[in-house]
Amino acid sequence: MSLFLPVFYGSYRRDRLGIRLADYAVAGLRERGFESELIDAKAVGLPMLDRMYKEYPKGEAPANMEQVADILCRADGFVFVEGEYNWNIQPGLKNLMDHYLEEWFWRPAAVMSYSAGRMAGVRAATSLIPTLSEMGMIPINATVSVAQIGQTLTPDAQPQGSAGDALAKGFATCVDTLQWWALAAREGRAARKTPF
Repeated sequence: MSLFLPVFYGSYRRDRLGIRLADYAVAGLRERGFESELIDAKAVGLPMLDRMYKEYPKGEAPANMEQVADILCRADGFVFVEGEYNWNIQPGLKNLMDHYLEEWFWRPAAVMSYSAGRMAGVRAATSLIPTLSEMGMIPINATVSVAQIGQTLTPDAQPQGSAGDALAKGFATCVDTLQWWALAAREGRAARKTPF
């Protein structure tokens, strides 16, 4: 049973290292037989939140906002690749997320955090997880945390060394868990009406 699991990434920085992890996630999901694509907040280019998608009359949302909404509504689950800005969520990612609400509901979400240093973005991940829950998603417990991302993934998103081996192992567990929850959530949505 095929699942659609898009990957969201939010850095706007010029020299982005986290894009390696986002590309690794998309490629890894596809290798395992899932449909996936990268939703790069910088490339999507939504403005600072003024009006949510649901606040536009049907058919009148900007084209880039409509495209993301279509992806969200088709998705069976989500992967968030999260760097850390001052112990918190990247503003580009959070801004993209905040343009939507109901479109996220009743599906699982995985968090993959990273940093150039030793902390692996885990402080940002601990901020993101309750946000995902508040936005109606089911954050899974099998997270991925990548320290020293420049040494863990090559510029073409290939894992290297012992850190790369650890990433591959953690990624497999994360995806297995996300798959289980995505299938359970799909079956649940099909079997009964959601509470809201």
